[in-house]
Amino acid sequence: MDGGNALLLRADLGEGVTRLALNRPAQRNALSFALLGAIQDALAQIADDQSVRVVILAAEGPVFSAGHDLREITGRRADADGGRAFFEAAMRRCAQVMQAIVALPQPVIAEVQGVATAAGCQLVATCDLAVASTEARFATPGVDIGLFCSTPAVALSRAVPAKAAMEMLLTGEMIGAEHAERLGLVNRVVPHAELAEATLALARNIAARSAHTVRIGKAAFHRQRGLPLAEAYAHCAAVMTENLLAEDAIEGIGAFLGKRKPVWRDR
Repeated sequence: MDGGNALLLRADLGEGVTRLALNRPAQRNALSFALLGAIQDALAQIADDQSVRVVILAAEGPVFSAGHDLREITGRRADADGGRAFFEAAMRRCAQVMQAIVALPQPVIAEVQGVATAAGCQLVATCDLAVASTEARFATPGVDIGLFCSTPAVALSRAVPAKAAMEMLLTGEMIGAEHAERLGLVNRVVPHAELAEATLALARNIAARSAHTVRIGKAAFHRQRGLPLAEAYAHCAAVMTENLLAEDAIEGIGAFLGKRKPVWRDR
């Protein structure tokens, strides 16, 4: 992943923060089959890395991601099956990447410096948090080329209200960063020159917490969203009970009551 020719760049920023950057700027960081595989591999490595507490997902160049690589897709239409097998594999790999972000123990923050469209917008919607530059733009414009953004709709409909998601999907219109913030697609919007600093500050804020607490909290959050209300409460009650018995909860509550700074052991 490291190196100037890599599809995905990894940099450890210290204090438990790792930055992954899409690195196909000349192709508008289109999510080729190989780039999706690189993201998948990186997430698998990070998942078991106790030194990584927060992940920033960013991109090189002026575009965050234009979505699936349409040139790659078009090229596979010459296959004997018209591209069906490749399309199925590409959609499956993309879904695996999105689910890996959700399942990753560490929180993932999207650092969005420019346009994020189609599966690129899906990537932003999938991340736990997102910080956007004032120059960022978002769209799911598949409808404009006869290809409804059905898989991006999965993440988008879970990040913004249903009618807002449908408007983006049915019109394909681009929305600005401030609009995206109002919808809840991104958490905050900052001046372009301050984007990297602001994203890193947020990441370090989270990284300073108990990694054990953050990990079980992220998992519980995503698990309960798919459950009926009573089951969601039952699940989270069980999680909180176990959390209360953890060393970091004992330390944290003790530090709060004793008016001192906690010392996390991440267990």
